[in-house]
Amino acid sequence: MKNLYETRATASGGRNGQVATDDGLLSVKLAYPKALGGKGDQTNPEQLFAAGYAACFSNAILHVAKAFSVTLTQAPVSATIGLAANASGGFQLSASLKVALADIELATAQKLVEAAHQVCPYSNAIRNNVAVKLEVIQA
Repeated sequence: MKNLYETRATASGGRNGQVATDDGLLSVKLAYPKALGGKGDQTNPEQLFAAGYAACFSNAILHVAKAFSVTLTQAPVSATIGLAANASGGFQLSASLKVALADIELATAQKLVEAAHQVCPYSNAIRNNVAVKLEVIQA
């Protein structure tokens, strides 16, 4: 399968380092969050993942809305990413997506979100590996 797009980011220093994309559009310092004993004065990998997942899932909703002949101008998504210890001494992620769709029936909104979960590349990448909770609210 040929990629439609690809990008590269390079990290150094781990959670107390820096990450940047090769094109220079993203360059951020990283730090442990307060909850993990850090100062919490810089972003962290879970925040970056949450931002990317929220943006991608929002676009997936807009994409499937066209197929359902539903007119949407926006699809606000709030992504929460959790980090927990697992039974083997490592770590695992959890994800929760809260979608607020205005001016459409709740049943239709839920169908759009379920369909978006099937086409979103982030959802597809973590399916059967990361627990994802989907919540639809009417805005």
